[in-house]
Amino acid sequence: MAVTETFRLLYVFVLIHHGSRRLVHLNVTAHPTAAWTLQQLKEAIAFERGYRYLIHDRDSIFARSLDASIRGLGLRVLKSPPHSPMANAVCERLIGTIRRECLDWLIPVSESHLRSLLRSWASHYNGSRPHMALGPGVPDPPPRTSGFHTRQTRHRVAEGLVVLAQSVLGGLHHEYSLAPAGA
Repeated sequence: MAVTETFRLLYVFVLIHHGSRRLVHLNVTAHPTAAWTLQQLKEAIAFERGYRYLIHDRDSIFARSLDASIRGLGLRVLKSPPHSPMANAVCERLIGTIRRECLDWLIPVSESHLRSLLRSWASHYNGSRPHMALGPGVPDPPPRTSGFHTRQTRHRVAEGLVVLAQSVLGGLHHEYSLAPAGA
């Protein structure tokens, strides 16, 4: 849940792949319904057949009819026990990370603004942000550029290369890369 500058409550739907920690899908609504939730799931996994399970909490939005529809998508529904956030710790951690790295610093103006902020942050989360559970990697690492050979030192950039910084969310975060000098 997020609050706009006019104190309007917005609900954020997140879907994370448990093994890779990749943020698969997110969306925002002021009025979540079972039909809207099912539509989000269909959008996220419509063409992917590698998913087997959906873990969700016992929110009232997950009615029996929604669970039946989720099973119709070929997923087995696993409900976390009541009042047990650690049973779905990966998703709970993601929600905390969204708050700490994005929503604690930026106040959304509207539903579309929040959606835009979260999509920008999700791109950063999947493509540049390291995840401790994955070792020194990220879910969707950038492709390695074949012309860059760096020495095995953390403190010097190889000759002929420069470090580029790209701002994310107006400078709240940065993504760094190497490029040839003068490019």
